[in-house]
Amino acid sequence: MLLGVIADDFTGATDIAGFLVENGMRTIQVNGIPSANTEINADAVVVSLKSRSCPTEQAIEQSVAALKWLQAQGCKQFYFKYCSTFDSTAKGNIGPVTDALLDVLGEDFTIVCPALPVNGRTVFNGHLFVLGQLLSESGMRNHPVTPMTNSNLMDLMDAQSKGKTGLINYQSIEQGADAIIGEFAELKAQGKRYAVVDAFTAEHLNEIGKAVSSLKLVTGGSGLAAGIAKNWGEHLQDQTQAKQAGHPAKAPTIIFSGSCSVMTNKQVELYKAKAPFFALDIEQCMSNENYVNVLFDWVVSHANESLAPIVYATADAEKLKTIQQQYGAEASSQAVETLFSLLAIKLQDFGIRNFIVAGGETSGVVTQSLKVDSFHIGPQIAPGVPWVKAINQDLSLALKSGNFGDENFFTTAQGYF
Repeated sequence: MLLGVIADDFTGATDIAGFLVENGMRTIQVNGIPSANTEINADAVVVSLKSRSCPTEQAIEQSVAALKWLQAQGCKQFYFKYCSTFDSTAKGNIGPVTDALLDVLGEDFTIVCPALPVNGRTVFNGHLFVLGQLLSESGMRNHPVTPMTNSNLMDLMDAQSKGKTGLINYQSIEQGADAIIGEFAELKAQGKRYAVVDAFTAEHLNEIGKAVSSLKLVTGGSGLAAGIAKNWGEHLQDQTQAKQAGHPAKAPTIIFSGSCSVMTNKQVELYKAKAPFFALDIEQCMSNENYVNVLFDWVVSHANESLAPIVYATADAEKLKTIQQQYGAEASSQAVETLFSLLAIKLQDFGIRNFIVAGGETSGVVTQSLKVDSFHIGPQIAPGVPWVKAINQDLSLALKSGNFGDENFFTTAQGYF
C-alpha cells in the first residue's frame, strides 16, 4: 500500500478516491477504521470519517486512530483530506487534526492545499475562491454548520492551530517543483509549520504534487490527488478492472437530498420538473413516528418510473434560517438525518439497490445505516463524485458534496446504468 488518506466526511472520501482511480491508483474506500484482520489489496486506501464538525477531541481521536491503522498497512505517505471550501470553525477541526497527525508522525511541516480548479475552487495569494467569488462572499457564508466568513487561508489556519502559516504564491508555483521545494525550506527556516500554496490550474497542482513527494503528510482537498498519484507511476497497474468493479447496475433507485448548498438547490429544482418529488416536512419529521412509513409508501408507488423519485430537505438560505429559528438548528438537522436513516433501511429491504445522495452529513448517515463498510470506486459522474459499489453487498451509491456537479447531476448519474 502506497498512500493512506484520512477524509473528514463520506462525500469527501469518495471525492478523492475518484481522482486517485482516474489517475491510476487501485483504490478502496473504507468507512471508519477497519478491524485489525481486514485484508485490503490496493495502492491507496481512503478512510472516511465523520469528523468535520464533531467535537475537536473526537476528531483528533478518530483521525489519529485512522493514521495508526494506515501505518500498520505499510503506507508510505499520508493525506489528510478536507473540503475544498475549508469547512471549519475558529476552533477546528482542520488545524487541530493536522497538528495531531504531524505530532504522531514526528514531522514539523506540511502544506495546506484545498484547491480544486475543475470545480471552481482556486487559491490566489493565499485567498480561497469559489467559482470566482471570495469564499466569504460565496454561498458558504451561509453554511448551517460551518459558515465561512473569512477567505484568507493563513488567517483561518493560524486561528485554529498551534503553529504559524506561510504562503507560497503563484509566482513560485509557476517556476515548478524545484522552486516549490526551495520555498518549503525557506518557510521551515522561518519557523513556519504550514504552507498555504496558491493553485488555480491543473498544472499548478501537478507541480505541487511533485514537490510534496518527500513530505510524510500532506493536507488539502481532492485536487492535489492527481498530482500525488502521478508520483507513484512506476508502481501502478492498469485500472480497467478496478473501475469496472465499481460500476453500478440497472436497478431500483432513490435520490435523497439533505444539502442546502446553492448548487444542490438548483439541482433539486431542475430535477423536480421531470421526476417524482417529495419535500420533507420538518414538523412531521420531529413529531410523527409514522412519517417514515408515509414516505416509504410514496417512494414504492413511484419506484418503477423512468427517473428515480427524489426525497429532499433541501432549502434556500432564507427558508433554512426560518426552519432553524422555529425548530432549532441541531434538532431539525437531527430529525431529518434520522428520517433518512430509517427510510434508507426500509427501502433497501424493499429492493432499492442504487442510492444517489446529496450532502456530506446525509451521505454519512445513509452509508452507516446501510452498513456499508467498504467500496470499490467506479466511474466519475462529475469531478469528485464517482459511483461506488459496496464490497460486502449488492448496493451502489453516488455520494455528492453539496456544491459538486452541474445542474443536471441527478439525471446524469442515472445514465450509467
